[in-house]
Amino acid sequence: MEKLLWWLIAGKRGGKNRARIIKMIADRPYNAHQLSEELDLDYKTVRHHVKILEKNNLIQPTGDTYGKLYFLSPKMQENYEIFENIWRKLDIK
Repeated sequence: MEKLLWWLIAGKRGGKNRARIIKMIADRPYNAHQLSEELDLDYKTVRHHVKILEKNNLIQPTGDTYGKLYFLSPKMQENYEIFENIWRKLDIK
């Protein structure tokens, strides 16, 4: 899990935005539109990052297409401390 998180956050373009999405979803569930507004990112950009996070089983959707909410996956919840360590090391704001 640690290698996966480093790769998705520090090793790939857009990692900072994926980290910010994970951080927000850890506090409470959001849909893509809400994430877009809160993070001041284009909706399509958020959807792109959400798809990557879903594909890697870090977040999971609940609900229908447009209004579906995203939650941390059980796998991500179990390893959230690893994410927090990476967050601190990279000093993401």
